[in-house]
Formats: sequence, structure tokens, C-alpha cells
Amino acid sequence: MSKPYPWAYTLLAAATVALPQAAAATTFEVGPGKSYANIGDVPLETLTAGDSVLVYYRATPYREKLVIGGSGTKAAPIRFSGVLGPNGERPILDGNGATTRPQLNYPSRGRGIIKIGYSNVPYAADPKWIVIENFEIRNAHTPYTYTAPNGATESYVNQSAGVFIEHGKHITIRNCDVHDNGNGLFAFSDDDLATRNLIIESNYIHDNGNVGSLYEHNVYTEAIKMTYQYNRFGPLMPGAGGNNLKDRSAGLVVRNNWIEGGNRQLDLVDAEDSALVRADLRYRTTFVYGNVIIEHPNSGNNDIVLYGGDSGYHPNYRKGWLYFYNNTIYSDRTDATRLFRMSTAGESLDARNNIAYVTAAGSNLKALDSKGHLYLTQNWFKSGWSTFNEPAPTGTVADNGTLTGTTPSFLNAGGQDFHLALGSAAIGMGITLDPVTTAGHEVTREYFKHQSSTARVLKTLQDIGAFGF
Repeated sequence: MSKPYPWAYTLLAAATVALPQAAAATTFEVGPGKSYANIGDVPLETLTAGDSVLVYYRATPYREKLVIGGSGTKAAPIRFSGVLGPNGERPILDGNGATTRPQLNYPSRGRGIIKIGYSNVPYAADPKWIVIENFEIRNAHTPYTYTAPNGATESYVNQSAGVFIEHGKHITIRNCDVHDNGNGLFAFSDDDLATRNLIIESNYIHDNGNVGSLYEHNVYTEAIKMTYQYNRFGPLMPGAGGNNLKDRSAGLVVRNNWIEGGNRQLDLVDAEDSALVRADLRYRTTFVYGNVIIEHPNSGNNDIVLYGGDSGYHPNYRKGWLYFYNNTIYSDRTDATRLFRMSTAGESLDARNNIAYVTAAGSNLKALDSKGHLYLTQNWFKSGWSTFNEPAPTGTVADNGTLTGTTPSFLNAGGQDFHLALGSAAIGMGITLDPVTTAGHEVTREYFKHQSSTARVLKTLQDIGAFGF
């Protein structure tokens, strides 16, 4: 995970609710016929608790970029909100040819359209309680350029992002369409300061990355307490070799998302830059549940999930447990599909109540590459599946009961409706989850197409897969 710079430094709010903590809160309205024609006309450097910037939809993009360096509170966050158009259109923030408010002064400008983190003006090192919602964010990408606060023309770097969180706490990114950036979302931590408590929900993140590169992704995050929920992750930019969701966090939760394409759909590896992240007790416990995960031909690596590390320094690897349950995996690859790869013997994976279906012969479905310890309990796999991909594995697979068949009987697999049809062998065949998952990680909701969720029907005998019948 590349550092943002060498350290040289020691849903829509239409009105503001008057609270004692936010007595001086201000709402700034931007757009046609509003008080401010452009985002850069707003005194962004003064934003404080309770302030809202409402950016109204217009047919032409806002070619502007900015830093949010102020801090809100839990009761009165800073909100940077798009106001949707008559047909639900999001206001567009376009990085290609964007301008920057002259009064702003911040480093790492080439890393994103919206930056949250260190700023000289406004002065900030660790902003808190910020909500960004309802925008289309695009084109923080080479070879595009932008105008810096001093009027100079500067260029984006390969690692640029639609939203670049350098440091921050209690950040929510909601209902945004993020595409055609180096990374869609990038969140960073280091040994001095860890980004914490991020919620990424109900976004459409797709077509990011760099052609021919493995190092930029739809999302790339290293934080403490990182939650992804109700998002739609689409394929990367054609020709880009990155992963869909790459994460190095402690306290990672990936639940009820639609994840389609990428070199790997889930690349869950070691915290590369932050000893603070590695020291957090949640670093060694990861939850992935209720997701629809789709693998297509020629989309890169055969693995669906990598768990462990990739830095090459094994002591920093996750060396813990991945709890992977009630997911639906659909692969139309014509060659092998490997569900799981673990990096060392120190990683373990508890997989329960999942569906894994391949359109190819069942013999093309492999549960584990080679290393680590996999515990399979009451999953539905296509008949003919095998435990290992490698001929001489060093890990272990414990099969505690796997259901098999030729099809799990989806309602309409060709139309990507993976709800269970009447008579499916996956109905009512689920098993109780590990007790560790009952502390806020129960299966109570399911993904709703697209970028939303709905309550899941609760049963004594739950259904296998991402959707309850």
C-alpha cells in the first residue's frame, strides 16, 4: 500500500436540525439558482460540526476537487451531500480539468478528487465525523490534470482515488457512483495515526484501476474497524489487473454486498503500513457474510478469496480466522474456480451455509489452494468438487457435511437472480453459526438489487446462501 506522501509533519440532509452542540451550524447550497454557483465558492476551510454543503444536480459536471479537514461530532457531523436530480441523477464531481479553491492548502493533491486528511489550510491532521453522500465521482486518473490552489497545473498519480482518506475517524461514504479512477476508494493508516471507523454503504464502485497494472483496485483500505455493506462492486476498468475489494484492516466486516469481477473478488491481506492496525485485537478476526460474489471468464486470478498476507513478511500476516458464511458464489469461468487461498499455515477459515456454483463441470470447483486450515460445514457445492487445487497440499480441509447437486435451483441465474426457487435443496438446510458471529454479525438482512438491503426472513432452520427463501 503506497504511502500518501513522505511524512514531514509532527441520506440527504435537506435542513439543519438545531442542536445545542451545533448552534452555529450552517447549510451552504451550491448549484443553479443557489447562493453558491460552484463548490469552490463555499468557504470549505471553515467547515465545522453540523455544517452541511448541499450540491444540487445540474446537467454539467462540477469540475472541482477539495479537501475536508474539519471535524464534526457524532450528533452533528460535517455533511458533503449531493442533492439528486428529478430522475435520481447524482451531481457529478469530475476530476479531469478540475479546479481547487485557492484558499485551500493541502499536500497529496494528486491522490484524489475528495481528500479527507492532513491539510495546512484548514489545519487538520485527523478529521472526524464526516459524511459524503449522493455523488458521482469520476476521473481521478492519469493522464488527467487539474488546477492546484496556486493556479499551477498538476497531474494525478497512478494511485489517485475518487475518495482519498489519508487519515480520519468516523467517516461514512454513502450512495455514491465511483468510477474511472486509479482507485475508487483509498484509505490509509501508518504507525503514527490509524484511520478508524469507516462505513462504506450503498455505493456503486466500478471501472476503476489502471490498464496493465495489478496495484490499483476498486477499493483499497487499511484501517481499524472497516465495514462494507449494501454496495455494488462491478468489474474494474477493462484491461486493469487489480482486485475488486483489497483490504488490510483490523475489524473488517464485508456483508450483504454484490461483488462482481476483479483479479480476486476479495483480497484480505496484511496491514502493510501500520503497526497500530496489526496490534488491534480485531486484526485476526474477519467477517464476510451475505454477499453475492460473481466470477467471470478471463477476469484474472482463479481465486475468489485470498486471506492472510502478500507483503512477504509472514509475522505480519493475519494469522487468525476468517468467518465466511451465507454467501452465494456464482462462476461462469470455463477453467478452475478456487474458492479460497490462504497464505500460511497460520490462517484458518470457517465456511458455513454458502452456495458455490460453477457453470463448468463440478470438477472445476476447488475448495482450497494449498495452505491453511479450512473447515467446511453445511455448504452447497456442485457435484464433482474437490478439496484441494494443488496436488501436494500443505494445509487441511475438514468437511463437516457438504450438500451437492447439479444446481442449487436459482430463480433465474442467467438474469442474475440468485434467490432460491421452490424445491431448492438449499432451503432450510443451514446450520447454526459459530458463536463468535452472534455478537453483531447475525444474518438478519440480505442484499437488494441494487445498492440496498432488506430484512431476511428469520427461520429456525435457515436457508443456505445469500438469500432466504
